[in-house]
Amino acid sequence: MHRLQCILQAQRCLGWGPLASVSWLLLRACRAHSSFSTTICPSPEGQQEDGVRKDFSSRLATGPAFQHFLRSTSVPPEKLSSPDVVDPPPYLTVDELLGRHRKVYLETYGCQMNVNDTEIAWSILQKSGYLRTDNLQEADVILLVTCSIREKAEQTIWNRLHQLKALKTKRLSSRVPLKVGILGCMAERLKEEILNREKMVDILAGPDAYRDLPRLLAVAESGQQAANVLLSLDETYADVMPVQTSPSATSAFVSIMRGCDNMCSYCIVPFTRGRERSRPVASILEEVRKLSEQGLKEVTLLGQNVNSFRDNSEVQFNSAVSTSLSRGFSANYKTKQGGLRFSHLLDQVSRIDPEMRIRFTSPHPKDFPDEVLQLIHERDNICKQIHLPAQSGSSRVLEAMRRGYSREAYVELIHHIRKSIPGVSLSSDFIAGFCGETEEDHLQTVSLLREVQYNMGFLFAYSMRQKTRAYHRLKDDVLEELSKRSATDLCGRNDGNLKVIFPDVEMEDATDSGLRVRAQPGDYVLVKITSASSQTLRGHVLCRTTLRDSSAHCSLD
Repeated sequence: MHRLQCILQAQRCLGWGPLASVSWLLLRACRAHSSFSTTICPSPEGQQEDGVRKDFSSRLATGPAFQHFLRSTSVPPEKLSSPDVVDPPPYLTVDELLGRHRKVYLETYGCQMNVNDTEIAWSILQKSGYLRTDNLQEADVILLVTCSIREKAEQTIWNRLHQLKALKTKRLSSRVPLKVGILGCMAERLKEEILNREKMVDILAGPDAYRDLPRLLAVAESGQQAANVLLSLDETYADVMPVQTSPSATSAFVSIMRGCDNMCSYCIVPFTRGRERSRPVASILEEVRKLSEQGLKEVTLLGQNVNSFRDNSEVQFNSAVSTSLSRGFSANYKTKQGGLRFSHLLDQVSRIDPEMRIRFTSPHPKDFPDEVLQLIHERDNICKQIHLPAQSGSSRVLEAMRRGYSREAYVELIHHIRKSIPGVSLSSDFIAGFCGETEEDHLQTVSLLREVQYNMGFLFAYSMRQKTRAYHRLKDDVLEELSKRSATDLCGRNDGNLKVIFPDVEMEDATDSGLRVRAQPGDYVLVKITSASSQTLRGHVLCRTTLRDSSAHCSLD
């Protein structure tokens, strides 16, 4: 019955949209592969009814059974990622799944999770016979591991694709055609738009589809666009050992969980990386041990909500122990029970090598029960540094963000952490200009920064993202053309990409003697720097100029 249901579903999908290629359809049908694709091929025209029944029956008899749609747990991990033991889909041969020494160029954008994803993707491709290159010009395959957290991050990729389009067009006919792929969150979020808008993109692979890269590239070799953007409820790449990109590295990221269940109203992560699931403790410990044996001195445990880790992979761990949250905090999802928690993992990881420093990011403030704080305090090799994203200092804005805490609860947690871990170093994230944020809300955030006195902070302008709760229920009504600190200041960036603040006043126009002007967006202005902070330069404006003339001015100085 299950087999027949899947066949019918696949047949109904045949007319789906402009991307109804074999590659896309097989993945959207029932997540089936192997001989499953033979069941959706239409019979030749003119075939007699008896022949159709006979052909259908024979294909059904040799097609996938129910077990084909279940993830196998009996195959050793090393065999799962080896192309010579995995049955190829019927439209490809084993040889076509191999890289045949084609060179792959990988570019990574965004967060540390994308850095780790790059290592996972490369580990899979390396085992399939691809070679890695750092030279863009000699690459046969270019893969961009992308970010969708803000609009600016996506615009960077669109701009990069235009550059690669020219490179692809100039490809010599004597070489194999250049293939370009988009991996990660942007592939997951925009899907059809990327393939339709940029016809030169050959493959799309979402964050849970990196195992499928050899097949996607093989399909692309035939001239088709290929995509797999299915999100998984259980994919953690537990059996894939990431390949460190730098042989001389002394630190590494170790992914311990993927996805997020928090559903903060501004955040796209649950829609691009899926629901939260944790990697088995045993596989994490094995990876950390190998890194220790390689001589690495520091690992960072990595995840979207790293300290909500919960390993339910083994029955004996599924005891009915409820989640313990920080005091005054709540979760947007039903309280979970059972499993090995983050405190257990942190304890085990820290015991592997006392000379290896342990960090973790990015946590949610709600998941700091006392046992985690006590462990950080006791173990010398667990860094006394905690990243505690606040996002806002206004309780009203925090409620709109669906963060699950008030300003007061957050400050109380800060005091508790500092009492539990003397000398702790704190960092945080903040979003400026969230929907409905007033000047008073902003000043409350500034006052929180002054009250807590973080060692480091990461500040971002709010960017509305489709699918999020804020997109559907709130209005992005905060303008930010002017400097937040003063309506009389302007902000620009110098050649080194450093932010420069200067007064909005009349100045001389160096291109038109005697003319007095005020700076407009897109102008080049010459500014004399008078002060600096760790993130920003300040100065007074000298004149409006051109890029060429500004270089001449600087050389004279």
